Amino acid sequence: MGRYDKWLLLVTALLVGFGALMIYSSTSVITPVFAKKNITEFYYFKRHIFTIIIGFIFLFFAYYKLKPSYLKKIAVPLLIVSFVLLILVYLPGIGVTAGGARRWIRLWPSTFQPSELVKLSMVIFLARYMSMPEYRTDSIKSFIKPVLIMGVFQAAIIIQPDFGAVMSLAFLTFAMLFLSGIKIRYIASLSVFAIPIIIKLAMEPYRLKRITCFLDPWKDPQGCGFQLAQSFIALGSGGLTGIGLGSSKQKLSYLPESHTDFIFSIIGEEFGFIGVIIVIALFLVVFIKGISIANRAKDRFVYYLATGLSLMISLQALINFAVATGLVPTKGLPLPFISYGGSSLLVNMVAIGMLLNISKGEDVSASYNNRERITRKLARRKIGTGKWRIEGAEQYQSHRDYRSPSHLLR
Repeated sequence: MGRYDKWLLLVTALLVGFGALMIYSSTSVITPVFAKKNITEFYYFKRHIFTIIIGFIFLFFAYYKLKPSYLKKIAVPLLIVSFVLLILVYLPGIGVTAGGARRWIRLWPSTFQPSELVKLSMVIFLARYMSMPEYRTDSIKSFIKPVLIMGVFQAAIIIQPDFGAVMSLAFLTFAMLFLSGIKIRYIASLSVFAIPIIIKLAMEPYRLKRITCFLDPWKDPQGCGFQLAQSFIALGSGGLTGIGLGSSKQKLSYLPESHTDFIFSIIGEEFGFIGVIIVIALFLVVFIKGISIANRAKDRFVYYLATGLSLMISLQALINFAVATGLVPTKGLPLPFISYGGSSLLVNMVAIGMLLNISKGEDVSASYNNRERITRKLARRKIGTGKWRIEGAEQYQSHRDYRSPSHLLR
């Protein structure tokens, strides 16, 4: 029996614990906005702690129950369930609207954002699809099928509207296809055809205004550039070591979404450059450990699954960092494990549970040993000429020489 990756679990626990601390720090002061909603200083903290408890339950469930062989079987049904949940968002009484967007469904005692589950479902589906014998990296048909599926989900998400989720799903899908060895010209060609669609979406008045303000937030620091300008002030105020835990000024209704999308800016203000680097380093460890787990896999599906889960978490963290520092326009994506938001936390905890399960190598080893046993049996049953016996032995040796598809990255 293999052992799970203790470092991955430890780093995840550190990120989750630090996130709870920052949620309390960024919401513990009763601002006028909170006062109008009759929200106490412990309101968000208690709800987040409850989500963390549920999240760890999900993590251990995924660790003990969601073996790769089972995930491979449910890949397509899970994708269908994810799409159905996306459609439920638009049903009255089930869908929840907030901030002009309709992205959540009502689930006691809170809400759930289906687009978070879509990313996880897409990773599992792509891992299954790219590990199939008929998948060819030099075939345009093999490339088009997952792209069309991605497009269907993007069409359902963009109506909500949630441009950030659309882009993150695209980055994740193309990253996995690229790592599988798909021809770069396929991705490049599709990118050219997608330019008119991207321009059309970007020309929506509120998106166009967001882009222009991103290019120069100080041109309208009290208007559309307010959030990004306040993020810069928070990061700049922190200096090298920060102004101290709980001492943030920007959380006093200056920086909108300080406990969700822009919690990274509050970290920079209270813990400074050193704190920011430590958080980035922890996410880098998660990514490295995930890729390390993938490289040890002896099965293509497991390899792509571990790689996809690692990318799913890391790409979202990278986009959040880029938004807070003004490198890309505001996307509305939470920082994994740290931001307030139950859907993101639960899905990412499940992803970590899957990685921990894969790190043991039990399910992979069982499949690998079973393949060797069957090959041995076939080799013994080959009767007749010595030629058949040699062929059986060669087939057995070919299975013994099977290595992880990580050589595609070399």
